[in-house]
Amino acid sequence: MEQSVTLANLKTMLQLKTDKQDDLLSLIIDNTEQALRFKLGLGQDVSFPSELGFISLEVCVRRYNRISNEGMASYSQEGQSITFNSSDFDDFEADINAWREQNGKNVKSLGKVQFFNPYRGDSRAL
Repeated sequence: MEQSVTLANLKTMLQLKTDKQDDLLSLIIDNTEQALRFKLGLGQDVSFPSELGFISLEVCVRRYNRISNEGMASYSQEGQSITFNSSDFDDFEADINAWREQNGKNVKSLGKVQFFNPYRGDSRAL
């Protein structure tokens, strides 16, 4: 599976210089891209749309910064307050929906219908 976020780019965004957290960062990248693929309706064999790579990188940064605060809606300590979205993808929902619309991924179907003529072949049925 091709990734749109590289470990080097994520480390640059987070200003990390060591390799101590590479395993954690790789896991964050994998989980974020898997979640975004699901939201986009992409299978594992479909290449990732490069125009949405910014979403993966931004969500990876948010997930890294949220470590130790998972599941919290807000956090306060000594006058500092942080409020988290319920989903790290909330701010990008419009972009995700626009991409899905442009690429025919918003089509909702209840299935197919096929009608049979029970009188087919009968000369009296027209």
